[in-house]
Amino acid sequence: MNEGLERIKEKCHALGLKPTTRLITVSIARQLLGFYRDGCLVRSHVISTSLRPPSNVKDSLGTPRGLHEIAEKVGAGQPPGIVFKARVATGQHYSELSAAEQARNLITTRILWLRGLEPGHNAGTAATGEVVDTYARYVYIHGTNHEERLGRPFSGGCIEMNNLEILALFDEIRPRDQVWIED
Repeated sequence: MNEGLERIKEKCHALGLKPTTRLITVSIARQLLGFYRDGCLVRSHVISTSLRPPSNVKDSLGTPRGLHEIAEKVGAGQPPGIVFKARVATGQHYSELSAAEQARNLITTRILWLRGLEPGHNAGTAATGEVVDTYARYVYIHGTNHEERLGRPFSGGCIEMNNLEILALFDEIRPRDQVWIED
């Protein structure tokens, strides 16, 4: 995952940005998320990215690639496993929902909403006219009600994590911290 740190530095330099002291790297191929502080790996987590191929295009349901930042943090103070709809806690733990609702990929525990930092790649519109805006696509790092599926692609584009692990990451991360997502 140190490769991801180098790519963040390169991309930040190209965009005229300074790398943040807290960084997240996501490897779609390995289904791993790394949390770094001051260039040192603090911890890594098994995740689930999109069941579909990686893509930055709207409605593709692919996990977007490239340099992002944490735009917003949602869910502070909510209990683990609480379900969110439209970024609002429903007050229900996923186990309280019907079997049909539990079969879906639910957004649980915490939300780290991503914003792309690369205009035309994962922010705004591509030269082809396609919308490639990660923030407008509502792509998050969040907890899941299907922890048994972590380690293999399964999401609808988001990065899904274990509920207790997203709690810890949420407490460590700040808005504007950078996230690098690669194949």
